[in-house]
Amino acid sequence: MTPELRRLADELTSVIDSAAASFGPADPALAGELDCDPTTPGHLLCWQYGVHVEHPATPSSSLASLLPALHGDGWQSHDRSTPAEQITRFTRDGADFTIHIAGAVTIIGSTRPTPA
Repeated sequence: MTPELRRLADELTSVIDSAAASFGPADPALAGELDCDPTTPGHLLCWQYGVHVEHPATPSSSLASLLPALHGDGWQSHDRSTPAEQITRFTRDGADFTIHIAGAVTIIGSTRPTPA
């Protein structure tokens, strides 16, 4: 892993772990590099990291309490909710992660691409 990707991966992992902690104990579900340029494989990498929270106590209020801090850190939120699920996507500087509330919470992120 390149030093730049390591830095981005550490930052994204920290943000997601902090966000997940507001919902309850989280279990890692995904962690690793991803070749993210299908037109030129092996030239751009990004980092994906995800956690799973089983049956959070108050998911909607937990999400509402996160928004000011994430917005203060420069993350923009985009509501992608449906009548059955609450889905909020956060983006900043080419990195993104989603908080998906539908009985359990899955938070999966991806850093911006870096040269391999």
